[in-house]
Amino acid sequence: MPLFEYTVLNQNGKRIKDTYTAQTASEVTFMLKEREYIILNVEEVKNKTSISLFTNLQRVTSKDLAVFCRQFQAMLNAGVPIINCLDIIKQQTDNKRLRNIINDLFENLQKGFTFSEALRKHDNVFPEILINMVEAGEVSGNLDVIMDRLAIHFEKEFKIENKIKGAMAYPIVLAIVATAVVIFLLTSVMPTFIGMFESSGVELPAPTIAMLNMSDFIQNRWYIIIIFITLIIVLVKTLSSNKSTKIGIDKLKLEIPILKNVNLKIATSRFTRTLSTLLGSGVPLINALEIVAKVTGNEYIGSVILKSKEDVRKGIGLSEPLKHSRVFPPMVTSMMKIGEDSGAIEEILAKTADFYDEEVDSAVQKLTTVLEPIMIVFMALIIGFIVIAMVMPMFDMVSTIQ
Repeated sequence: MPLFEYTVLNQNGKRIKDTYTAQTASEVTFMLKEREYIILNVEEVKNKTSISLFTNLQRVTSKDLAVFCRQFQAMLNAGVPIINCLDIIKQQTDNKRLRNIINDLFENLQKGFTFSEALRKHDNVFPEILINMVEAGEVSGNLDVIMDRLAIHFEKEFKIENKIKGAMAYPIVLAIVATAVVIFLLTSVMPTFIGMFESSGVELPAPTIAMLNMSDFIQNRWYIIIIFITLIIVLVKTLSSNKSTKIGIDKLKLEIPILKNVNLKIATSRFTRTLSTLLGSGVPLINALEIVAKVTGNEYIGSVILKSKEDVRKGIGLSEPLKHSRVFPPMVTSMMKIGEDSGAIEEILAKTADFYDEEVDSAVQKLTTVLEPIMIVFMALIIGFIVIAMVMPMFDMVSTIQ
């Protein structure tokens, strides 16, 4: 549908400029009059394909969702109707993509859709946990409480994401610096020695020959490296799109000594917190397990959760199949068993999630502590090898002169 840009004055005389998707300009005008705006201008937006494409590529983060839910909860708690909440939030949202989506939610609510139905039209942005919990909140009439729980959930998810990014920042920067130094040595420093080596008549050692060949390859056949890297990226994306392959890779992540601890604790934290949030919001256990399986960040653990769903259908407690799978730490299944017996599983899971949030902090810190010296030693070995390869012929040249 066409996109229209309008400029209006609200009841307080404040100038508002925004966009609205509609079939005709008259439909936009009717909507604005219903909202008691003074219309200054309405025109169709044209030739903004590149801007729209950029906006659609913009990512909606956990922080954006946390702010969205927190603002929504505050206004609902103050008695503001849902449709007015969306109108207010839209004007305060910095993320352009989310602002356009909120505008679409507003339009769908005007057309008679429920809030959860409108959210489901954008399930590529809003996760299943948000859509299903909003649906449960609409049925139970406690949408403000649901939004508060969702805000807390996304705030904690954002903290975990930041911890992971913070842990990986140093190794990534170090790897980039090491690669840049190696390329500089091979393409700028090494060629200056080639003429000297050739005129000396000294037989070059194998490491120096290897470095000279590598320098020549990088300078003259750099396009092969780019093609190779591109093929690797395509291969990785192809393998990642295959579910069985992804499950195998994620299972391997849980067996690598350095990464196992971090991956397991992050998945456990997400599993317990999300399941607690869903059950506490009135989402049935079977539906909750289907959602939780998608948010752990590990396809193998997700497949284990989906398998346990079949046992739950048969009337078996969730703690039993998870215990037999031996994926989660014993503490999780034991706490879950206590929660099932006492009828307070969501509270027990919430406390378990808080514990593993702290454990994620500790695991990420340990990973960083281990990775830093390994990266430094690795970089020192590579650069040291290149320097030695350049220096070795010089010693031979000095020996020949003497």
